[in-house]
This record gives sequence, C-alpha cells and structure tokens, in this order.
Amino acid sequence: MSTFIERIKERAKADKKKIILPESMDRRTFEAAEKILKENIADIIIIGTPEQIEANSKGLDISRATIIDPYKYEKTEEYINLFVELRKSKGLTYDEAKKTALGDYMYYACLMVKAGDADGVVSGACHSTANTLRPSLQIIKTKPGVKLVSAFFLMVVPNCEYGENGTFIFADSGLEQNPDPEKLAAIAACSAETFELLVEKKAIVAMLSHSTKGSAKHADVDKVVEATAICKKDNPGLLVDGELQLDAAIVPEVAESKAPGSSVAGRANVLIFPDLDAGNIGYKLVQRLAKAEAYGPVTQGIAMPINDLSRGCTADDIVGVVAITCVQAQGK
Repeated sequence: MSTFIERIKERAKADKKKIILPESMDRRTFEAAEKILKENIADIIIIGTPEQIEANSKGLDISRATIIDPYKYEKTEEYINLFVELRKSKGLTYDEAKKTALGDYMYYACLMVKAGDADGVVSGACHSTANTLRPSLQIIKTKPGVKLVSAFFLMVVPNCEYGENGTFIFADSGLEQNPDPEKLAAIAACSAETFELLVEKKAIVAMLSHSTKGSAKHADVDKVVEATAICKKDNPGLLVDGELQLDAAIVPEVAESKAPGSSVAGRANVLIFPDLDAGNIGYKLVQRLAKAEAYGPVTQGIAMPINDLSRGCTADDIVGVVAITCVQAQGK
C-alpha cells in the first residue's frame, strides 16, 4: 500500500465524515465497510433491507455501521418530498419520486446528502457510471462556478521518478467522451485544484496530444492548443502547457529537446488527455503494466463528493475511494 493512500487515510481520520455505501446487494461493500470501520477512516451508512444486509454481510463485523432500511426509516417521507421539490420543474410526482428513491438506493443516498444527513457517497461496484452520476446531477448538481463534471484517476506508480514521486492525476479518464476546447480547459483547471487538495503539492498540468509544439498538424492537435490557451487565460496562476506528447510532458531529457523553455514539460504531474478513449486506455496501461494503484474514477465538479467505482474494483479499492471522498468533503 502506497504512502500516498496512507496519508489520505490519516487526513480522513483527523476529521471523520459520514459516507454512504448504497450497494448493499454487493459483498464488497461490506468487506470495505468492515475495514473502514476497523481503521476508523469514516462513519459508514449502508442502505438496504434487513434481508439484503444479512445475505451479503455474513461473517463480517459491520456492527458500527449505520444501517438504514429506506422502507422503514423515519426520514424517508422527508426525502421523497425533497425529491419532488427539487424536480417539480420536470413534473416529478410524489408517486414517481417514491418509486425511484426506494427502487434505486443511489437516489436515496443523494437525497440523504442533499438533506445534510451525510457528507458523500461511493457507489459503482455493481452499477454503471451513468447509474451513479445521473442521480447526483439531478439532486446535488454541479458546484457553483464549475462548467462541467469530470472524472479522474489518481495514479500511484511504484518506483517512479516522474510526476510527484510517481503520483499523478489522469483526466478525464471516466466520463467526458470528447470534450471541446472549453471543456478540456475546464477539466484541466478542476484537475489541478483536485491534485493540490489531495496530494498537497503544486499542480503542473500537461495538455497531452500525439504532437509536441506543432510537430504534427491535425484538428485534434488544434483542439488541445486552443484548450491550453483558454486554460491559461482563465487561470493565470496555473502552471499549464501544451500541446505535449506524454514523454515530453514527464521526462526531463525529452522535454529539453522537444519543448525547450516550457515551464511544464518534463515535470508534469497532472495529465489531461484529449478524449475519453486516450484517458481510459492510458490509465489501464499504467495500472496493468506498471502495477500502479489506480483510485477512481473519482468525480470532480459536483457540489458534494459523489464517487464512482470501477465495476472490477476490490474491497481495498473501495476503502481508498472512501478515504479520498472524506478528504474531498473536508475541502468543502
């Protein structure tokens, strides 16, 4: 286990938050909850019926978790009414709200956060990204001043001299399919802020491409050049440069020949990919071939921390994302 995630856990413990795990239909939820409670990382709320809890938690000690049965909980009526109020402009009726909140625990979890009864949600072990994020965007919405919600992976690469001692943010690696220059610039700014919150070091942002400083001509390159210009204009204090090939972004010797004079090249720790294909392939290559720890996809830009999991996640992955979610909540 990396020192990075241990440090995140220590920060989580210092100001404990209430995090909801709504996937009571998955045993990994309970395995993670047992570890989180044992290590005192967060206060855990699990949503589920007694039958679901019993069936999936056999042999595990989750006695310190708060179990909420949405069919019997005294605040369920309050949450349903809140849902109706939030979506009245979309014509949501009481009956539809009740059916949705009780039928999909992610909606219920987001209503609990909106009502101030929890600080964040971690889901996605057995649900798609869309099923995790749709409720949060409908109920919790984006953070004021943020243009879009994006997703990053926090990568910790063992025995690596690049980035921040092998620690990077890769974005967007989970959500935004083909961002235009404005969106790409917003993802870069948001990712830099996230890096500084989580890693507590200065963000150095590379806008990645298959080209470095005009070495190739293509509309895809133009997009990255334009995004870099927008990002610099909107965030004058940010260390950001592009377009850069990956090696020019992180390897000092390559940076000297390909991008001399760049304040970012050879030192980048926040890598902004031109589209979701590149970001998703990139993080999985590093995770599998370099044996890196990959935490995410973690979302940024939502008003409260609501985080997605990869469906291939382990219980330890869930523990890591819960710890990150706590630190994000502290940053609110």
